[in-house]
Amino acid sequence: MNDEERLPVSNKKQALKKRERVKSKKPDFRRQESWRYKRVKESWRRPRGIDSKMRKKVKGWPKSPKIGHRSAKETRGLHPSGYDEVIVRNVDDVRKVDSKTQAIRIAHQVGARKRVEISAIADELEIRVLNPMKAIELEEEFEEVEELREEEKEETAE
Repeated sequence: MNDEERLPVSNKKQALKKRERVKSKKPDFRRQESWRYKRVKESWRRPRGIDSKMRKKVKGWPKSPKIGHRSAKETRGLHPSGYDEVIVRNVDDVRKVDSKTQAIRIAHQVGARKRVEISAIADELEIRVLNPMKAIELEEEFEEVEELREEEKEETAE
């Protein structure tokens, strides 16, 4: 979805409230027979059996997902905070982000050193980071590792 199609901030808040209200009424779609057997997880799988009561939509059996349960177009893909989520893999990606409408999520494969750089630049540009805890923890760990390396170098030099 383009930036022009997105709602202004005030309408976004209303749309997020509406999404929350609609989602609260949506049933939890459970996998058939998941309540009966421990080995069958609750995560949704489409019932395909020829005599399946759930596939036949028999009264009294859990509901199946339908297109009518889809979320509103304005809120689809939005983070609960109201920002558009952007995955960042390097420092250049951070500079392309609009701080008013977008928030960043640092990608999983980014290492400790780059993670610290990305979070520092995000702070400068006042961009919200959706997974900041790891960045803070890694910064402390990174400093400790550097200190240990320096000590090892001093010991090997002697």
